[in-house]
This record gives sequence, structure tokens and C-alpha cells, in this order.
Amino acid sequence: MKKELTLEQALERLDNIVMQLEDGGLPLDKALKLFEEGTSLVRLCSSQMQEAQLKVEVLSKELLAKQKDI
Repeated sequence: MKKELTLEQALERLDNIVMQLEDGGLPLDKALKLFEEGTSLVRLCSSQMQEAQLKVEVLSKELLAKQKDI
């Protein structure tokens, strides 16, 4: 089973892919594979950021609830 990348690792890999694609000169099949990997990384990053946002919202609500009890 492949270990899921951290957000930072995925962003770093995505940056590397973008640089390779922008430099050009890649064979079409290599460029398409990189593009496909990049789109997968974007989905992964988006999912991880949504999870983090939900955690922040839950923690913020818990903190507000505790402050009201004080």
C-alpha cells in the first residue's frame, strides 16, 4: 500500500511537475503522465486542506462553547 503524501510533500512534488511542464521539451507521453500525476496531487491537496478546515471549525466551536461555560 502506497503511503499518502503529506500536504507539504504533495505541494513540493506538484511544484516540481509544474516546472518540468513549463520548461517544455518533454515527449507527449511523459507530459501527459506528469499532468495526470499533477491533477491527482491537486485532488489530494484539496482533500487534505478541506479536512484541516473542518478540524479548525470543530475546534473553534468547542473553544467557543467552553468559553461560554466560564
